[in-house]
Formats: sequence, structure tokens, C-alpha cells
Amino acid sequence: MKRFDAGSWFDSPLSRRRLDLGELAEERATVREICERVRTEGDAALREYTKRFDGWDPGDAGARVSGEELRHALKRLSPANRDALEFAARRIREFHETQVFDPVVGKPGLKLLTRPVRRAGLYVPGGRAAYPSTVLMGAIPARVAGVTEVVVATPPAPDGSVPVAILAAAAIAGVDEVYRMGGAQAIAALAYGTAAVPRVDVVAGPGNVYVVLAKKEVFGAVGIDSLAGPTEVLIVADAGARADYIAADLASQLEHDPMAWAVLVTDSAQLADRVEEELSSLVRGLERAEVIGAAHCCTVVVKDLEQAMEVANDFAPEHLELIVADPGALSAKVENAGAVFLGPFAPVALGDYVAGPNHTLPTAGAARFSSPLGVYTFLKRTSVASLNRGDLDLLREACVALARLEGLTAHAHAVEVRFE
Repeated sequence: MKRFDAGSWFDSPLSRRRLDLGELAEERATVREICERVRTEGDAALREYTKRFDGWDPGDAGARVSGEELRHALKRLSPANRDALEFAARRIREFHETQVFDPVVGKPGLKLLTRPVRRAGLYVPGGRAAYPSTVLMGAIPARVAGVTEVVVATPPAPDGSVPVAILAAAAIAGVDEVYRMGGAQAIAALAYGTAAVPRVDVVAGPGNVYVVLAKKEVFGAVGIDSLAGPTEVLIVADAGARADYIAADLASQLEHDPMAWAVLVTDSAQLADRVEEELSSLVRGLERAEVIGAAHCCTVVVKDLEQAMEVANDFAPEHLELIVADPGALSAKVENAGAVFLGPFAPVALGDYVAGPNHTLPTAGAARFSSPLGVYTFLKRTSVASLNRGDLDLLREACVALARLEGLTAHAHAVEVRFE
């Protein structure tokens, strides 16, 4: 663990980590070519890239998982795993059902309507691990929003199989279609559509750098939820916090990815020492010790908890834990965070799976301006103006004056003609 005080932390480039996709010139060029070929060549390009990158040839059958395979996935799970997925689904659904958006009504005749998109595409990563929880976190809010059709894209194994847990989660969450396709080519297929993969209106879900670059590339042809970077946790802890809890929570996020971030901010140098010892001991016994060891892990020792919150708000973490004597009071000072976990019995791991709020969160400082994935991700808004002759009389003078101020005389005429 690298150690800083507040001053050296703010001076360090580590405190200013951002998702800078502009540096990835070679990767951007590759993604741009993939997206353009899928857009223009459709399934032929999709098949070629699936063979090249996933080692599997979809053949004439295509990338779609059969309905029968999806229906039987739940039966292939152990009862304990099925119960866990269904429990998580209930918690996630119950929380997201509270995200209700009624029409906004302004002055007479003015409204803002909220409507769901028709089709949503969810990307579920593969590779290092299978993520059925990501299926639930994406599909359930889409269903609650009222999306008509929800589809999932996820990378296949070289034999064309998809982890049974992902298929089972898709069945539980009410997913309509699952496609065995990954990477930038999957994002392009969802965004532009092919003969075998109908295009969607919104693409959501995390992925590797090629997925993120592809989402940026296709934005405009399709809506996206966010551009997500590696996972991260920042823990603010005081002298009374348990070092073993903190070490466990740091390791739990670091095991995701060698690019992950974990930062402890504390007003106690003694706690920092104990956490470093606990983490070192813990990691030696963990299965993903190599991944954890390669990730970013830092400690910032500050003068007090007020300064700790300055560090936290500046970092704008994906996950923020407050393990202090009065976490509720300190939470009032949170300005920038994707998700906040209060007290020693609220580890991020609960939020990843079963707490209920979404685990797809802004990363790399994006919590300064964006929000967790939610029902609103799959909603769009339409303004409505129903105006009568009296409204026209009221608005005429100012509207005509502003149109002429901008040199748009046809706009002015469109109002004035109604008085001729």
C-alpha cells in the first residue's frame, strides 16, 4: 500500500485518476474499424470477429441462445444458487420499483411526459469471471421501466457455451433474448442491428476497454448508460474501525481487476498500520492474490474526518464506505460518490449482490456528474405544449422580438401569420 498525507495525495497524479480514452489511439482505431464493419457488413463481420476474439464460430445457427436452453438454465443450477439469485432479484426489484417518475406538469398546457425505450441491450462481461448479478442489475430496472424487449449480449466460451448462471439470471430477470457475442462487435451489433440481431435503443452494462470505447463510438446511434472504468472503493475510517473489516473490503474490490482502485482515508496512522498488516496477511490466502497485488491500493492519513471527506469528494469514488463512530452524520458531507455504505456492517460486497441498489455505478470520478444505473436509464422524456389563442396572444410579442434578435425572421413570421 502506498501511503500519503493529504498534501502529498492531492499533489499525486493518483488522486486525479480519470478515464482518459484519448490516450488509447491504437485501441480506438481498432474499435472504430470493428464498429464500422459490423454496421456495413452485419452478421458476416460479427461472425468473423466472434471467431477471431472468442474462438467460436457461430455458424449458420447464429449467436442467439435457444429459448429452450434459456428455459432449462434454472433447472441446471443448484437449489442454493437458484435461491440466492431469486433472493437478490427480489431485493433489486423492490428497490427499483420505488423509482417512479410521474408526468411533470407546468403552467396550463405544458407537460413533460416520461416513456420507456422500446428495446434495451445489456452487456454482461465474461473473461475473468461470470457475472449473473450484472444481468439482474441491468434487466430488472429495464423491466420495471416498462421496456418492451430486453436482450443480453455476453461473450461465449470457445465451445460456444454461456455460463449457466448467466442464463439462469436472464430467465429470472425476464430477459427476452441472449446473444453469444462479446467485445466491441457486440456493442456495434446492438447499436446498429444486423439481420440476426435487431438494434436496440439503449445499451447498458460494464465491460473492458474495448467495450467502453465501442459505447463511445456508437453513442448517438444509440443511447448508453455510461463509460465505465475499473472498479474502485474508498473507505473513510476513524481510529475505532476494525482493521480486518477494512482489509477485507479493500481486497474484495481489488480482486475484480488489476486496474482496480482501493483507497483508505483515515485520521489514525495506527489504524493505517494495522490495515496494511491485515491486508498483507489476508491476500496471501486469497485465490486472486495475483490480481489484488497488481491493483492500485493507497492509504491517505489526514488530520481529521473533515479533511477525509475533502479527499473523498475530490476522488468521487464508485463505492464509498464510512466506517466511523457516526456514519450517518458524516454522510451529510458526501457530495460525490456512486454508492455510499454506512457503518461496519455494510460492506460493498452486499451492494454488489443483494442489498438492492444498483451495482452499475459511475467510476473514474464520473460520480461528480452522473448516477447509478436505474429505471431512469431506460426512460426518455417528451415535452408537450397545448396552447390556445389566448396563449398565442400572451407569448407573441416576446417570441417575435427574440426571433428577430437572432435573425430568424421565418420564426417571427410563423407567429405573425396567425394574426393576419
